[in-house]
Amino acid sequence: MQYVRVMSQPAKSSRTPATTDAPESAAGSRAAAQRLKMRRELAAAAMELFATKGYEATTVDEIAAAAGVARRTFFRHFRSKEEAIFPDHDDTLIRAEAVLNAAPAHEHPLDTVCRGIKEVMKMYAARPEISVARYKLTREVPTLREAEIASVARYERLFTRYLLGHFDEHAHDDDANDDPLLAEVAASAVVTAHNHVLRRWLRAGGQGDVEAQLDHAFAIVRKTFGTGIGAGRGSATAPRPTLATVSAQGEVLVTVARTDAPLDEVMRTIEQALKER
Repeated sequence: MQYVRVMSQPAKSSRTPATTDAPESAAGSRAAAQRLKMRRELAAAAMELFATKGYEATTVDEIAAAAGVARRTFFRHFRSKEEAIFPDHDDTLIRAEAVLNAAPAHEHPLDTVCRGIKEVMKMYAARPEISVARYKLTREVPTLREAEIASVARYERLFTRYLLGHFDEHAHDDDANDDPLLAEVAASAVVTAHNHVLRRWLRAGGQGDVEAQLDHAFAIVRKTFGTGIGAGRGSATAPRPTLATVSAQGEVLVTVARTDAPLDEVMRTIEQALKER
């Protein structure tokens, strides 16, 4: 599985003066913070009511009243009471996408995806008590479990699109139709590794070095999905470089190798190609 770095194109804006955006950006940040605060307050009210009255017996009106807002305010933030206990997923999805869009050119796309999904873990780790309580609740209420699965699927779709957009179309012409499959499987592997670590951490009551556990899980994913993926990560086992392919065309020698391949390996490949000419 080979990828290429595709540089993101900045969105064009019709507003040329850079200074005019500052007040609007500040206002937008305040509005976003207020929105998130309200969503979390509604979520806290819902969690408490679900725990005391039970999920089925709790109504949207009761959640709104417990949060001190009107029913219409609730529906400005959530479409249903199922969504009310997942207040941060929308904002976390935006942050994860921002990580993908701002990825450095030298970084392997699969490493970028691993960094992107860490935004999800940060969301859970920022409020471990609530995360643990929510985990217990979702285990007891199938409807909430389904809502959680739907949220996870959005991350998986985001990462799949990203990986698919970074395939090297010249690297495997014979199996180009497999690109969507490979991208989806790789994205699923990252998400599955993340969720495995997250569930283990939640079952432990939110205790332990979850970031170290996550890095270990990602190292396994990188090792499974190709050589060179773990470059620069300090892995105990040095990644094996992808074998370079060479072809001679007249007086021109074309060499293709991974950007993380050791220089000595690349040089040996070139020397061997020159001998075979």
